[in-house]
Amino acid sequence: MTVLSPRPDLWTLDPDVLHLNHGSYGAVPRRTQEVMAALRAEMDANPMAWFRSVADQLTASRLALAAYLETDPAGFALVPNASAGVTAALATLPIPAGSRLVLTDHAYGAVRYAAERFATARGATVLNVSIPLEADDDTVVALMAAELDGASVLIVDQITSGTAKVFPIDALVTAAHERNVAVVVDGAHAPGLIDAPASAGADFWTGNFHKWPASPRATAGLVVAERWRRATMPLIVSWSEYDERLPERFDMQGTYDYVPWIAAPESLRVLADLDWPTRRPQLTTLIEEGAGLVAKALHTGVADVIHPPATMRLVELPASVDLTVAEALKTRISQELHAEITFTGYGNRKFIRLSAHAYNSLDDFRKLSERLPRVLA
Repeated sequence: MTVLSPRPDLWTLDPDVLHLNHGSYGAVPRRTQEVMAALRAEMDANPMAWFRSVADQLTASRLALAAYLETDPAGFALVPNASAGVTAALATLPIPAGSRLVLTDHAYGAVRYAAERFATARGATVLNVSIPLEADDDTVVALMAAELDGASVLIVDQITSGTAKVFPIDALVTAAHERNVAVVVDGAHAPGLIDAPASAGADFWTGNFHKWPASPRATAGLVVAERWRRATMPLIVSWSEYDERLPERFDMQGTYDYVPWIAAPESLRVLADLDWPTRRPQLTTLIEEGAGLVAKALHTGVADVIHPPATMRLVELPASVDLTVAEALKTRISQELHAEITFTGYGNRKFIRLSAHAYNSLDDFRKLSERLPRVLA
């Protein structure tokens, strides 16, 4: 098998910084930045002409992104992020008073807040189901299915953000639909890591392109099952309010900055040039070796997560580390160690969540393992 070399030259990331948290905000390739700059120059040279051209440019971009997901373009809309997609889904679905919105205790914080907002407004309740990190697929489905009676909506991560665990979406969708429970899939991390991530038949699926596909930030997709398309509306009321087509209703949001959406397919072309299908499993090997180096330096271990995603791993933190000051600690690591990482936790366990992308090498993790102990001591 051909081993592909790291390609930091394709990004404009500071070479003096260890960038090991792609999973949060992503990183936009140089080529895509250049496309964005050209589009912004075009827009500011003649705003009137630009906005006359936006609809056609958005259509072309949206069709390319839908094709990348291998999903029906008639049910695919552009949204700023996965949280916006979940919010649009919950605004559409019937949530009867007295019913439950079921989540897991791995759910992303903003998604949990959205569930709480809609549950409160509709007289429903939110139930968080505990799913152990070590739970296999059958256990996950059994634990979730046991709580679906009386539920109206199941909201479930495809890849959990805080705990880097892949959930069995196909089986969960089947279990929920057998009980007439609608399913909203938070696929924030799925594009680029899971092939055809929106194919499981959920009522709503939403995912970010700014993470692993490295598209500009504020670029995400919302996939809507056919039965909900006429009822699904964008969160902003604008001139497309009465367009009968789902994608076009979401396209035109007044003077929104459409440059990231239009430029997003360029990042998909960068991934194609990187031979992503070959590179992705090699990044899995890299993140496993790199996480092992960091864990060894901290005298801890790599969390035993069943079905971890291709490019993220959790390294246990020493018990002495106080994550009540996590933001201050991340800032100190950034300033003193020139490293970007993030912390997370589950129950009483504390972790560093490490990521790898095409710009990373094992030397990045080696340097982190040498520097980090003196800050966490």
